[in-house]
Amino acid sequence: MKNAAKRIGIGNITISDVAKKYINRVLDSGRLSYGDFTRKFEAEMAKLHNRDFAIFANSGTSALHVALSVYRDKFGWLDGDEILVPAVTFVATSNVILHNRLQPVFVDVEPDYFGIDISKIEGKITKRTRAIMPVHLFGQSCDMENIVRLAKNYKLKIIEDSCEAMFVKYKGQPVGAMGDVACYSTYATHLVTTGVGGLAMTNDSDLATRIKSYFNHGRDGIYLSIDDDDTASSKKLFEIVERRFSFIYLGHSMRLTEMEAALGLAQLANWRRMIAKRQKNAGYLTKRLSRYSDFLRLPAIRPGAEHAFMLYPIVVINPRLSRERLIEQLEIHGIETRQLMPLINQPIYRKIFGDIEDDYPVSKYLNKNGLIVGCHQDLSQRDLEYMVSIFEKFFKNFSN
Repeated sequence: MKNAAKRIGIGNITISDVAKKYINRVLDSGRLSYGDFTRKFEAEMAKLHNRDFAIFANSGTSALHVALSVYRDKFGWLDGDEILVPAVTFVATSNVILHNRLQPVFVDVEPDYFGIDISKIEGKITKRTRAIMPVHLFGQSCDMENIVRLAKNYKLKIIEDSCEAMFVKYKGQPVGAMGDVACYSTYATHLVTTGVGGLAMTNDSDLATRIKSYFNHGRDGIYLSIDDDDTASSKKLFEIVERRFSFIYLGHSMRLTEMEAALGLAQLANWRRMIAKRQKNAGYLTKRLSRYSDFLRLPAIRPGAEHAFMLYPIVVINPRLSRERLIEQLEIHGIETRQLMPLINQPIYRKIFGDIEDDYPVSKYLNKNGLIVGCHQDLSQRDLEYMVSIFEKFFKNFSN
């Protein structure tokens, strides 16, 4: 039975006075479709991540799905062409590959940073490999320097799943700035939270135009916003009117409203404070829990990387200790947990691919022994102390 007096979630959102003001502006404007708040949010996010273009959509999953669709159509990828993807990630990363009738080829991951293992990538590349989809799990970058090198050698595209990492850097560059396109999430428990939402970012103008079109039913790029026909040229207006109900791609309806963009834009004023607080919280947990290093592997930070700590991953490393027993005690005391992004052992993946865990020993170990707790910016010092006290209580009882 859970302790109702305390609840420590893995994520949180606080609606600021600025956000409320922006939302009221949207409501007062009478306009919910693509407008100034979305344009400003896209522009600010692109600038913060060293990208020329950012396109706001209804989820990070949609952004990944459409990025793959655009590349498939543009370069003539065929059914069954292969995309390399880590064997530990949120299921959506791999699902979008299957939804595009492409083949996910799983690559084992690093035991400490949880990114796709660069030493295992080359052995998975075949004549049908078209792209690498690295996933920046929990708030820090994969080994992008070497991934970029391999991709160039084999002429592969890089589609970065950066849904869990934004605002931090790797080798001096913002996470998500090194691939052909990067996709971010603004879902409710993420770093910037708009309820639902995501962005695709790129420096390729043609790719950006196509992605935006795909988000808008595949509409002709001449008319993707109701402002596009705001012109003094009668010739231009006639051309727009003639083509604005023309659809040139097999697209989707994946747009969001000014409401979500207003929430996101309001949060950008405080992203530095938010990241700093997450990093401070993670540092406190690591310092206090390091006494249990014989039992737990705590988060490691990759050399040359910063960590946003969207989540705080922990791996049980002592065979005497049951992860399930630890999770049970945390949950009973109101500390929300998750497993550490298991993918290849999911029921639907066992149905599609069979029992393949033994082919990915690190992923198999993490699937069995990994868990996640929160370290978000709204946790108070008292919350953190409470979390540590529950770990202390658990290990005291365990040693007895």
